Amino acid sequence: MSAQTIASFTSDVLTIEVADHVATLWLDRPEKRNAMGLAFWEDLPLAMESISNDPSVRAVIIAARGPHFSVGLDLVAMAGIGSVPESADGSRPSAATRARSSHKQIVRMQASITAVADCPLPVIAAIQGYCIGGGVDLVSACDIRLASADAVFSVREAKVAIVADVGSLQRLPAIIGNGHLAELAYTGKDIDAARAEAIGLVNAVSADAESVVADARTMAGEIAANSPLAVQGTKAVLVACADRSVAEGLDYVATWNAAFLASDDLTEAMTAFMEKRPATFTGN
Repeated sequence: MSAQTIASFTSDVLTIEVADHVATLWLDRPEKRNAMGLAFWEDLPLAMESISNDPSVRAVIIAARGPHFSVGLDLVAMAGIGSVPESADGSRPSAATRARSSHKQIVRMQASITAVADCPLPVIAAIQGYCIGGGVDLVSACDIRLASADAVFSVREAKVAIVADVGSLQRLPAIIGNGHLAELAYTGKDIDAARAEAIGLVNAVSADAESVVADARTMAGEIAANSPLAVQGTKAVLVACADRSVAEGLDYVATWNAAFLASDDLTEAMTAFMEKRPATFTGN
């Protein structure tokens, strides 16, 4: 199978725009408040593959059309997904069979969100309006989160009698800490953008939806202006060192950097410094 490319990517619920080395992945189902149905879960990893495979892209923004980032799982569209039909004699599948089927569907959904976390490029979430349930799963897989002043966040699953199972409980402890996560997950409460910023869920709050996308583009542009080798290397080192001791992490980054000291980007950085001009990096 050939690699998915941006030019060949199509979806009814996601669109991709590329400009100035920045890819913007739009959640594009505003009429349903970007609820996450089957097409979303199938198309998200393909979108991330196409973006990751484009050598011109140096940073990624995940944003949303309409007034809301996402209200999470499309409960109507996803009803019955993973269920097992009755057998020919009309008998109901066993509990074990139903559990295996549900497990497979959950694992597929987890893999969709993990495709965002596994992107080798920095990923910035630009969030407005509701960011509920699966929306929080999605933004927790991003490297940086920005929000508009009207953003509302909720790890809502306990209110609908399920356990959050697509990444929030696993990724948010490193972002907001166990105490804040426990409060959000146990209560299912809504929090506003100011509280989200205070607990570290978002880096900054912008005035409105238009502003948060503009601010995300400014930040992505700052990232894209740096050496892509260094930026992607930094992300790789951060990921690799998350579960290592300081000593192990230092050894890892020393080995990593030793392999890239002969890069054209490093030569360009030194030359630009001596010539007192901005560097122009190629990623080589």
